[in-house]
Amino acid sequence: MPTLNHVLAPAKLNLFLHITGQRPDGYHLLQSAFMLIDWCDTLHFERLDRPSIEREDLTIALPADDLITRAARSLQAASHTPFGAHIAIEKSIPSQAGMGGGSSDAASTLLALNRLWDLNWPLSKLLPLGLALGADVPFFLHGHNAWVEGIGEQITPIELPSSQFVVIKPDAGLETARIFRDPHLERATQAATMTGFAAHPFDFGRNDLQPVAQALCPEISQVLQWMASFGLSPRMTGSGSAVFAQLPDGVVLDEPPTSWQMRVCSNMAVHPLAGWVVSDN
Repeated sequence: MPTLNHVLAPAKLNLFLHITGQRPDGYHLLQSAFMLIDWCDTLHFERLDRPSIEREDLTIALPADDLITRAARSLQAASHTPFGAHIAIEKSIPSQAGMGGGSSDAASTLLALNRLWDLNWPLSKLLPLGLALGADVPFFLHGHNAWVEGIGEQITPIELPSSQFVVIKPDAGLETARIFRDPHLERATQAATMTGFAAHPFDFGRNDLQPVAQALCPEISQVLQWMASFGLSPRMTGSGSAVFAQLPDGVVLDEPPTSWQMRVCSNMAVHPLAGWVVSDN
């Protein structure tokens, strides 16, 4: 059977994240800069001549109805393809980290199966499926660093200087919904401009979710303090609990507490699967 192996799904960092309002339907309006980094999950796909969607967890066990499975079934149903797929996943990106790992896996699944099933759908047909799976999925489908607004669906490409970042995921995780329903969440930050961001892309704004996340998960504060002790300027990414900081040349970090996952990452100019889907532009 045809296969696609070693398909990468990169994580993202939110360089800043402002909540600028809330819609009547409860969705929060945001502004953020999403940046791809080279902390990746790896997926392997085999086409099946029957309509089964099978997932094999090669590292850690994932929920039965995770975003990979849901993405595959969504594309299968929308396209009416007779094919199925066996999908093996090497999970590396931490969950409940604010790094978009599940959304990235879903996007890479849509891109890979679009190719493996010979659908050749353009980006415009994949985007609605992605948005239905999660607000971050369209960013990964677009495949470039981006200024993101609305509820995550307004995506403008940006270019960022190459740099390295240290990323730490504490042992504790956080569910996004807990933060967004917290009454203390800042929901009225003044709108920023891309021009202001471009002047200092790695030291701009703040993460409006961070104060609430620190109250719910004190371990985030411990990570922030530990990183600051090395002269870094850390902040949380997304809804946490992962924390990151730009890593200047010459800065050497000690080994963190054993329960924390730490990795030095480089940012990426484009998604590893860039070019796998035809843009309508």
